[in-house]
Amino acid sequence: MTAFLSSGRARRAALPVAICAGLATMLTACGEDPDAGTNGVGKLSATEIKTKARTAADSTDAVRLSGSLVSQGQTYKLNMRLKESGGIGSVTTKNSTFQLLRIEDALFLKADADFWDHAGGHGEESAGPGDPDTEVAGKLQDKYVKVPEDDPSYEQLSGFTDMKTLLDGLLTLHGKLDKGARDKIGGVRTIKISGSEGDGGTLDVSLEGTPYPLQLVRAGGAGTLTLADWGQDFPLEAPAKGQTVDYGSRLPGADG
Repeated sequence: MTAFLSSGRARRAALPVAICAGLATMLTACGEDPDAGTNGVGKLSATEIKTKARTAADSTDAVRLSGSLVSQGQTYKLNMRLKESGGIGSVTTKNSTFQLLRIEDALFLKADADFWDHAGGHGEESAGPGDPDTEVAGKLQDKYVKVPEDDPSYEQLSGFTDMKTLLDGLLTLHGKLDKGARDKIGGVRTIKISGSEGDGGTLDVSLEGTPYPLQLVRAGGAGTLTLADWGQDFPLEAPAKGQTVDYGSRLPGADG
């Protein structure tokens, strides 16, 4: 009888403990802290998050930029690795894909014959076989062509390889800033902030580790860009002489 009562008391005593434990679990789940295990940026205001992200970007010397960018009605697909001393990667437009390599002020452009044929024809129908434009294209295809600094295309092309210029333009959100939902970019937890004006956009900032900007969706359908490999250095080497062509003071089609 004593053993029976002891067992009954034990069961009665365990019941409220189990109930309390269950309630505690439910309350913990309902009130789970979304910032647990993060860098704490999600608790800040949108303006403070933007400042943190910009500071992180400015203090880092390398990044990979990929995605689409719409500028002046033209869509560019970028896959560039950038750092202070230059950049390397590819740019795709409606008509062609070309590669860019910049080391300090030396800018090289590499493309196939179709690209140079189009450039030589000033955007018109490609030249026929044996025509001067076709001959030029044949000499320049798949070679690194050095872009003269006084060529009209130098500034635009070098802009695709300029880390500071690109980030200055892309990481500027205009108008009143709002903090949005949490998300994941490439498996990394993020917090969204957005600008209210037409030329703003939505920026995803990392909630893990350093609060780097990880993705920008530009307003008005002006493109989506992913920023990755922050701080990961990469080599920049001038192409071999056999791979390089010095066309002269102007590239084909530069006057038109």
